Amino acid sequence: MRNAQPETLTLDRIATPVGEVLLVTDAEGAVRALDFAGYEARMMRLLARHSPGFGLVEGRACEPVRRAVEAYFNGDVRALDGVAVTTGGTVFQKAVWAALRAIPAGETRSYGQLAAAVGSPRAVRAAGLANGQNPVAVIVPCHRVIGANGTLTGYAGGLERKRWLLKHEGVAV
Repeated sequence: MRNAQPETLTLDRIATPVGEVLLVTDAEGAVRALDFAGYEARMMRLLARHSPGFGLVEGRACEPVRRAVEAYFNGDVRALDGVAVTTGGTVFQKAVWAALRAIPAGETRSYGQLAAAVGSPRAVRAAGLANGQNPVAVIVPCHRVIGANGTLTGYAGGLERKRWLLKHEGVAV
């Protein structure tokens, strides 16, 4: 058995209307993390959990991914739909993250609906926790999950940013 070399990931920084985005990709161009400047410590914690032993170099993400992120923030709210994402996580977390990606831009779901979507309608808190551990903000659209009564609930990037993202996608908030 060969000794695996630590994986090198690339960190790109992209200006957006709601602040700089930190975009981490692997050699194949899959997104490993996306977060906002100011939340880099959180992003690094999640990366360490999902990609143990990784190395990180500043650079430019592959052009198709970079263009998709820019296009999303410039108004093409479906531009991120086909972007490849690779994460670690438990089976349950991965199911929740897949369910998040299935929520179309312009729509929202409650935490209860998210839990039901993964076949665990009673696991509302667990679905909420998995939502909060999502390492790939915006592309895995955790911002599309709101309270059962329609209120905006916690968002790692801040509620004002969540409000902006939902309005940007056409949700009345």
